[in-house]
Amino acid sequence: MIGDMDTRFGTALHITDQSHEYINAKWEEDKLNSIDFKLMSVPPHDTPILGMVSRPPVQSALQYGYNADFWVEYSSGLVDLSCKNPLKPGENLDTSPPAKGADELEFVVDGSRTLRVDTNATALVVIDMQNFFLHPDLRDHRLGLKCVDPLLRVIPVLREKGVKILWVNWGLTDHELKTLPPALIRGFRRPQSIREGGFGSELPGNFGRLLMRDERNSDLYGPLQDEYIKGQKRGTDFWIHKNRMSALWDRTALDLFLKENGLRTLLFAGVNTDQCVGGTLIDAYYRGYDCILLQDATATTSPTGGFENVIYNAGNSYGFVTDTGRVMAAQ
Repeated sequence: MIGDMDTRFGTALHITDQSHEYINAKWEEDKLNSIDFKLMSVPPHDTPILGMVSRPPVQSALQYGYNADFWVEYSSGLVDLSCKNPLKPGENLDTSPPAKGADELEFVVDGSRTLRVDTNATALVVIDMQNFFLHPDLRDHRLGLKCVDPLLRVIPVLREKGVKILWVNWGLTDHELKTLPPALIRGFRRPQSIREGGFGSELPGNFGRLLMRDERNSDLYGPLQDEYIKGQKRGTDFWIHKNRMSALWDRTALDLFLKENGLRTLLFAGVNTDQCVGGTLIDAYYRGYDCILLQDATATTSPTGGFENVIYNAGNSYGFVTDTGRVMAAQ
């Protein structure tokens, strides 16, 4: 209608019906592009969840956590997990990290960060690298077999640095067979088997009963078994049984061992990435452990996406991602 007045752009305009729609659209466009509107449209408490992979470097030293359990991140890219040097009040601008101690280790992780860990409080957790999952006579797990050599290279290096090696494996007892939940039992039984098969059943080829303790199929695969025995004799390696996908689903043997030995920083490796490894890593994160996944020392038989999802979340939510090469280059 001729004679309508519009003062939204600072001047009085006479507009027609034909131009009214255009002006309304133009006003909405200008409003959406205005800085004030953009700021107002962002919820005031909309804090992005950014892990170390995607988080920009800090401008000054920043402490996460409190004096009983904390990390300190420095502008240099160092993230100190040693839990030894809390920031003092007001000590964050231009603060340099303290000198690395003799019992501390530094290595690079994804996200252009360097971790500092206390070797006395650190363990490598190797999950399910057993014959049942890796031996060619029982399973085709070519990606899992590719993890063997990286582990054989990095384990001696970590031992020399004082890091404990924990071999966490399926190892059921006859009593535990009667306590397993239905979903778990179903997952390890062939669909066509009604009464036989599954946990505790006899495997062909003298591999023994399926994932029972002290059976051949429950042994570590090939050279890994020899590597464990070598470390066991030195007092650096420990065999820990589990009876679920996650080795930390309850008050488990692994949980008790970690607490009794003051271990809080965990490097994860093994198979399968998105099942037993991922389940244990997530439960460790829930319990407050520092979680670091060795990308070249873990694998899965799952379709594309299973492995990648765990790698993404390990670095962006649960902790950090690195590889055995960077750990071996640790100073």
